[in-house]
Amino acid sequence: MNATTRYICIIQEKNMENKVLYDLSYGVYLTTTMDKDRPVGCVTNSVMQITSAPMTLAVSVNHDNYTNGCIKESGLFAVSILAEDSDPSLIGTFGFQSSKDVDKFKDVAYEILQGAPIITKTKGAIVCRVIDTMETSTHTVFLGEVLDAKALEAGTAMTYAYYHNVIKGKSPKNAPTYQPEQEEKKSTITYKCRICGYVYEGDPLPADFKCPICGVGAEMFEKIIA
Repeated sequence: MNATTRYICIIQEKNMENKVLYDLSYGVYLTTTMDKDRPVGCVTNSVMQITSAPMTLAVSVNHDNYTNGCIKESGLFAVSILAEDSDPSLIGTFGFQSSKDVDKFKDVAYEILQGAPIITKTKGAIVCRVIDTMETSTHTVFLGEVLDAKALEAGTAMTYAYYHNVIKGKSPKNAPTYQPEQEEKKSTITYKCRICGYVYEGDPLPADFKCPICGVGAEMFEKIIA
């Protein structure tokens, strides 16, 4: 690639309408595994079925996620499917802190299925054995043969669009679909969660308010004046 071509590519990237990518179909999942004898996991949204016979799934996990190395070590991963009415604090617990430092399962109901932890207060879960991997510059794509699948609770599976448009959630920086937020002009006072980026619209922020994404209290919100 010569200098002129590279320059054109940079300009095109800056002018891209990145939000079009939100129209791709995604879900919101908790991808989990074992770190020797303790369960670990993180939020993922790039999960897809690859084949039906044998049944295989692919999941993309950021290199910086502690769960990535644990999946490579254990050779197993599970995907728990969040529903629209799943406790939104699960996203904060699994998406905005590291299993290296925090026991994410301390207050979460789970069980072990085929050697992998699954979160029971979700729509369902699938356990896979890693059969291949593909490395990108930022993520590992794990290909897994399905060992077991279990339906758990009724409800509608949460889509990535629902997470953004209804829950008003933000993507962790390690998410495959993370994009730097576009600056938007605001005419009202808002409060932003310092932990997960959730924005509360209105003023004042109730003293007893709890972030619907990560569960922290009002003291962890910063006031933003447009």
